[in-house]
Amino acid sequence: MEIYTPVYEQMKIDIRMNLKARKVELKTRVDTPDISNLQKCADFVHAFMMGFDVIDAVALLRMDELYVDSFEIKDVKTLKGEHKSRAIGRLSGKGGKTKFSIENATKTRIVLADEKIHILGSFRNIKIARDALCSLILGAPPGKVNSKLRQVTARSAELF
Repeated sequence: MEIYTPVYEQMKIDIRMNLKARKVELKTRVDTPDISNLQKCADFVHAFMMGFDVIDAVALLRMDELYVDSFEIKDVKTLKGEHKSRAIGRLSGKGGKTKFSIENATKTRIVLADEKIHILGSFRNIKIARDALCSLILGAPPGKVNSKLRQVTARSAELF
């Protein structure tokens, strides 16, 4: 119901799960106010399937300036075995501390799904978060990345 209600009642789009084809089907209705709602709903369902919380994915329906960016660890550096495990460990940090600090500093949401990384946020904030994650993958210590994030966020706060 958390997925169905915003799509059907707020965006006025029909949604159903086709069990035979294992797909979610979206269709406009007669009372759909804007045809672009169909794309917003598709992005919402896709974000939920990637692993974002429903509350975070609903933000895609409400705001136009939010995007989802995805990349894999091997896109940054080819790692195998224990090296890959250590890189994933650096990304999440102890108890998810590093991931949460990047999310809070850049005002984004990050999902670490095995080797894939998904980032939800505005275009500029996604770039900042992606740079921080890439430096962690390349082996930078989390403390150095956090201090660099503080500098970047202070600089971006001055712009506004």
